Order: sequence, then C-alpha cells, then structure tokens
Amino acid sequence: MSRKVGIIGCGHVGAHVLYTISLMGIADDFIVVDIDEKKANADRQDLIDSMQFLPGRVSVKLGSYENLGDRDVIVNCSGKISLLIGTTTRLAEMQHTLPTVRSYVDRIKASGFNGIFVNITNPCDIITKEFADRLGLPKGHVLGTGTGLDTARLITRIADSTGLDAHSIQAYMFGEHGNSQFAPWSIVRFNGLPLDIWEATHPDKKLAREELSQAAAQGGWITFQGKHSTEFAIALTAARTVRAILTDAKKVMPVSAELTGEYGESGLFAGVPAVIGKDGVEEVPEFPLTEEELKRFHECCDGIREKIELGKSGDFDYVKIEK
Repeated sequence: MSRKVGIIGCGHVGAHVLYTISLMGIADDFIVVDIDEKKANADRQDLIDSMQFLPGRVSVKLGSYENLGDRDVIVNCSGKISLLIGTTTRLAEMQHTLPTVRSYVDRIKASGFNGIFVNITNPCDIITKEFADRLGLPKGHVLGTGTGLDTARLITRIADSTGLDAHSIQAYMFGEHGNSQFAPWSIVRFNGLPLDIWEATHPDKKLAREELSQAAAQGGWITFQGKHSTEFAIALTAARTVRAILTDAKKVMPVSAELTGEYGESGLFAGVPAVIGKDGVEEVPEFPLTEEELKRFHECCDGIREKIELGKSGDFDYVKIEK
C-alpha cells in the first residue's frame, strides 16, 4: 500500500523534506505544491534521477491544493526565508506566512483532506494553531515540528560537554520554537540516570546549563547566518515525525502540540514531548517539572499567546513584543 505525502513549498526546506523522506524509504507517493512550478519540477526531476539509489520506487507529481485530499500526511514548508535576514527572531516571517496560509488553507480543507498535518513554517507554534483552527481536523491531527530540532541541538551540545553518545541522552527543549524556549534540566537523563546524580560523580564535567540551553535556542541562527537557510536538520526532524505517524510508532518526541490543560495551559500550541502515532499527537504526557521550570513554561506560553493576538490584529510589528 502506498504511503502518500503532500509537501507544500519546495524551497530549501521542502526540497530536503522530499529528498530525506524518499532516501529513508518512509513514503513512496508524493504530491508537491509550489507557486514556482519550474523549481518544483526541477526538484522532482532531480529526485527521479536518483531513483536507482533510493531504497524503493517513488512517485512524485506536481499538483495543487485541491489534489491533497487523499494524502496520509501533509508537510507544510511554505515561507519567505529572506524576511529573516538581518534579524534573530522567527516571528519576522509572520508578516508573510500568516496571510499566505490564510490564502490557501480553505483550499486544503475543501480537498477533503482528513490525514495528519505537520507544519514547519515559522513562527511554528502560531502557524500550527492557525492551520488547526481553520482545517477543523480532530484534536492531535495538526502538529508542528516545534522544538524538535532545538531538542536535537541541545542533546548534541550535552553530548559534546559530557563525552557521552547522543543516543544515550534524554533531554527536551520546551515552549516556543523561538527565543524564549528553555531546557528543563530536572528531566535530563543519561539512559535513566538523572543529570544531578551523574554530575555528582563527575565533578569535572558539570554542565553550563543556561549556556547550553541558549546555544540550543540560538543554534539555528549560526546556520542561517552562514547560508541564509536551514535545511538538513529540519528535514530530518520532519522526516522522523512523518515516520512516527506512518508507522504508528507511539514515539515520545518533542513537537508543537495543542495544549488542553496539560501543564496548566490551554488554547495554544507549544513545544512539548508528546506521543506520536497514526493519529498524530495521541497524548501529551506531563513531565514532572520543577516549580521554577513550570513558571518559565507559563511565561513562554504567555509570549506565544501575545503573538497569536498580534496575528489576529494584523499588526505585524513583531519587534515590540519580542523578548
């Protein structure tokens, strides 16, 4: 049975999502939607030319929003990355991405799409909520990549600091996929061993916690400043999410998920660990955060709410509310 994926936007990110999902053998039937058909067709041809080296046969077609109705998963990668040049806030994209999403989301809904919708487009938490509100899909069927990549950056930096293998480390970035996100250190584990216990027996390797958290939050800007895009790691983040959905993995992983009371928050999407399976976000288990960590999470969610209201007002002067 074909595993059908739709990709909206075939720029740096969308093209790499298409390539990565194909290379990993996660899906085999793609529809790509982009206003630049010449670029999209070139990416299609490039992938078709790679067929001999892929794990299986893939079908790639160019289409419109109306053709997305039969997709198992849609990955939204649309955006205008040039708006981020000269700034250090993903919110800068909202002046373009929010009106753009509003211009085509009803066409997706009209197609009859009832699969799982994964959003990458920034500001991720705000745009993900916009899709959820307008598509009208069941709870959990719309999610964002959120702090998935930021979490990977954090784990990489912890691995560098401790000398431990990244696969042995469990840690998460919480909150906004933006500057206010943070790492709750109380839940960091090394194959089950709490960080505090590990540090007590390795006094020469105490972690610079806030510095590492900030490095994870700001890591994307290092990549962006060098080539005006981020593409490899976010494509892998999206591919892992799509694989968890299509294989019904029940995998606990960080995404931008709808909160309906978890951690005392509701009415928004934020980056938290969630159980991902065939129905998208199937559960948001509540990790035992400390009082200070929970306070910081609430502050982060308040910031997300401010930006949601900013989007509703149509006043895209993002500078005035960026912390």
